[in-house]
Amino acid sequence: MRIHVVSDVHGRVDALARAGDGADALVCLGDLILFVDYADHSQGIFAELFGAEKAGAFIGLRTAGRFDEARAMSAELWATLGGDPRAHIETAVRRQYEQIFAAMPTPAYLTYGNVDLPHFWKDYARPGHQVLDGTTAEIGGLTFGFVGGGLRTPYRTPYEIDEEEYARKVEAVGEVDVLCCHIPPAIPELLYDVVARRFERGSEATLEAIRRTQPRYALFGHVHQPLAGRTRIGRTECINVGHFRGRGTPFALEW
Repeated sequence: MRIHVVSDVHGRVDALARAGDGADALVCLGDLILFVDYADHSQGIFAELFGAEKAGAFIGLRTAGRFDEARAMSAELWATLGGDPRAHIETAVRRQYEQIFAAMPTPAYLTYGNVDLPHFWKDYARPGHQVLDGTTAEIGGLTFGFVGGGLRTPYRTPYEIDEEEYARKVEAVGEVDVLCCHIPPAIPELLYDVVARRFERGSEATLEAIRRTQPRYALFGHVHQPLAGRTRIGRTECINVGHFRGRGTPFALEW
């Protein structure tokens, strides 16, 4: 059995269409849309609406931790478009989701990332796309558990939830062979992004579940350029499957 695993697709439609080649199934760990691109300021919804220069200034404020200024700048820009900003965002997000789900191979098992908008997925998921969050699926004789979304941060991305709610989803998954989350367990070397030079948030609940239940694998993404791409907790291999927008190739798991 061979599955391919991707995370942090961020609009990489061309590579996504090929991500299932040679695999029995695809697993996608979220962050499908691209709102801003820290590497190329001309890409993403923000740049599409306001231009690369404004996107670069917005990214600079966020990178510097000046979140209040970034939100104020964003509010001023949204006001120039007229109407409800949510309507402009929804139109752009829906356009991306339409392209992404059309390219998504089947069969595919998907969970949400922190920048995703879960309530839109039902409009675009096709037959053969199974969306899971806080639940399990049997793939090739192994039990896979899925926990989507992220924890709250100053970035205020769309699908961030409280620690208690996240922990309930981890608990609902229970003992599995492969634990699939968008964010990593709370281990510092898995959370530090060496390019962004900051720690991302990881889950203590996931870390405790791994220590307690010892799945074969814990797979995740979220941190685009991690200090460590993998580590071991007891018998569990903890693996960052990679920044798919940047790599364009999936992680392969065989058994």
